[in-house]
Amino acid sequence: MNTITVSYTCKYRLKNNTNYWFTLCGKCYNNRSGRFIKQVYKNGCLGYTIVGKFKSLKYLKTQLELIPKENTPF
Repeated sequence: MNTITVSYTCKYRLKNNTNYWFTLCGKCYNNRSGRFIKQVYKNGCLGYTIVGKFKSLKYLKTQLELIPKENTPF
């Protein structure tokens, strides 16, 4: 049996919902549930469903921040 592994690098997260991370290729990942969020086309614009409400990409781009680096004792 063959196995394929894919790794993504997350660089940004939302300011008000820090468990939603965005990869360098533009995919949205929910860190709490461990799932990718599907991009949705609704009312003529693209976006994601964040905490049960649709948010457009235009709005989400204004809410992004860099994920801070954590200091580890290793």
